[in-house]
Amino acid sequence: MSKETIDLWSFELAAREAGHAIVAGVDEVGRGPLAGPVVAACVILPETFSTDGIDDSKKLTEKRREKAYDRILAEALAVGVGIVPREMIDQINILHATHLAMNKAVRNLPQEWAPDIVLIDGLPVHGIPCAVQKAIVGGDGLSVSIAAASILAKVTRDRMMVAYDKKYPEYGFAKHKGYGSAVHMAALREHGPCPIHRRSFAPVAAAPRSIRYGDQS
Repeated sequence: MSKETIDLWSFELAAREAGHAIVAGVDEVGRGPLAGPVVAACVILPETFSTDGIDDSKKLTEKRREKAYDRILAEALAVGVGIVPREMIDQINILHATHLAMNKAVRNLPQEWAPDIVLIDGLPVHGIPCAVQKAIVGGDGLSVSIAAASILAKVTRDRMMVAYDKKYPEYGFAKHKGYGSAVHMAALREHGPCPIHRRSFAPVAAAPRSIRYGDQS
């Protein structure tokens, strides 16, 4: 199916036709990196919101994501963000941390915007604080609400990693955002892990102990 034939409002319209007045979209970013938090966002959009420039955040350039991020924040009826730090990721594993971030994002919506249905990218999420959820594989490219959530989550996390780069400049977080690039792996081998590296991830666990930061597990 080409991008031109996808109606990004189809899932939202179907939900409303089924009687769900408040429709939210949820997505997360940061499942794969070796460092930093996992971040999720929940977005409720007005029916007048334009899909122009909205897509799966991974398919957008940084400039387009930033532009879309600003428009989503300006026009959304409500947004919620959930952040789970690396310490919790290491304690409960990345799958549970991802679900926790999504749950936090929904719970962090304004109380008056409690959703009637939550559209979720991927598979069902345990514990979502909503009576109805619909999991959509590839939802960030099929649903405007999920795509908007993916953009908010991505930009939020990227900005956090840029801030971490200033604190731990030897790892290059501003460029690779914590993913296991060749530059990141080389820095990890040379310097060992810093406090935001995920100790439960194999490449980090195999890295030499950091002389500067010691054992941060």
